[in-house]
Amino acid sequence: MKLHELSPADGSTKARKRIGRGAGSGQGKTAGKGHKGQKARAGRGMRPGFEGGQMPLQRRIPKRGFVNIFRTEMAIVNVASLEKAFNAGETVTVENLVEKGLVKKVLDGVKVLGNGEITKALTVQANAFSDSAKQKIEAAGGKTEVI
Repeated sequence: MKLHELSPADGSTKARKRIGRGAGSGQGKTAGKGHKGQKARAGRGMRPGFEGGQMPLQRRIPKRGFVNIFRTEMAIVNVASLEKAFNAGETVTVENLVEKGLVKKVLDGVKVLGNGEITKALTVQANAFSDSAKQKIEAAGGKTEVI
């Protein structure tokens, strides 16, 4: 087999339709574009959402609210989860929380909330703590460290 003998597999390619090449071709005169109008012109093409000059839908619908670009989204962990996942005296870090599956994705940080009870003395390092979480951890003999 030589390079000039190579050809695509049967049925894998389709011949280009040659339009505008005389009446006998079946695609002559207007070349399948109908008569006149925007869609018959060369270089035609409207941007997505263009409605022929009518006020487009995305501008007709009322807009509400706003998006705060400075918002921080914290991954949350409750003290009850810390009680189950860690032994007394351990240090709880963000890496540990991800490793144990308590935090799926560290967004802008980790915040510890006070839902549930904690009896083990843990050193917890997180980006933020709720007041109740801080009280519960320290009441159990643990420490809270803001990183």
